[in-house]
Amino acid sequence: MTPKRVIAVDLGGTKIATGSVDADGALHERHEVPTPTESQDALLDGIEAAIRPVAGEEMGAVGIGIPSVLDRATGKTLGSVNIPLEDVSLGEVLRERLGVPVVVGNDGNVAALAEWKLGAGRGADDLVMLTLGTGVGGGVVLDGSLYRGIAELGHVVVVADGPPCQGNCTGRGHLEAVASGTAADLAAEKLWGEGANAELLVGRAQEGDAAALEALSGIGHLLGAAIGSFVNTFAPELVVIGGGFGNAAFEFLVGSAHEIARRETVVPELPVRIVRAELGSDAGLIGAGLLALEALGA
Repeated sequence: MTPKRVIAVDLGGTKIATGSVDADGALHERHEVPTPTESQDALLDGIEAAIRPVAGEEMGAVGIGIPSVLDRATGKTLGSVNIPLEDVSLGEVLRERLGVPVVVGNDGNVAALAEWKLGAGRGADDLVMLTLGTGVGGGVVLDGSLYRGIAELGHVVVVADGPPCQGNCTGRGHLEAVASGTAADLAAEKLWGEGANAELLVGRAQEGDAAALEALSGIGHLLGAAIGSFVNTFAPELVVIGGGFGNAAFEFLVGSAHEIARRETVVPELPVRIVRAELGSDAGLIGAGLLALEALGA
């Protein structure tokens, strides 16, 4: 008998979100704690501690989305940019601690799964999902199936020899370096000094501040360059923009992003449809829950 609910975990660079998801994909009992990044052991303890408040008696499985490259054959993390998680079979470790099946997926992939099944991508056979948060995650649906391999869309090069990427990534000019919430933090600091951040930047833009609007338009310009490449590669019916920063700043990014993406497409007839994620910051959790439900055959 399938449990009524499973536990979902969305592991980010700044916070761990947990909740329970029912068989219809509805999210319940959302809980958030800061992500402990001082060591891998501290992170594992933090994940377990974050699960406990939402784990009821009917916890049948756990699904978790992580900002990491995963080896599909072994389940091990091959590398992580914003968290100390490398060369570990997270599913096995947590299964031993929690005593239930644990399914792990890339955070961009699970967010794409949620938006495709229950959000802005319902009914689409081909879509690209970008999550703009601390970093930039991505997921792809092709021919009606979620692509579960490495789809590090946030690490496509947008600016050759551009700004250094963050965390453990040694690249430069990646989409994550120029169009994430972290990039928006840096843009805000350039305008208003230390302590300014993406939240202030978006807030000022909402008030009509010209400098804030210009900064966000510039970020949208670079986002559009990447989207143009994704359209040329995947020909998606739509591109879904989510994540904390992506959702908050969408209206200030989409204009310039669409303009540049449209300009960069190799075939003028290819559609460029950029939409805001419907599930907001819950997409990662809901997608992780769907992974767990899949594992149980629900």
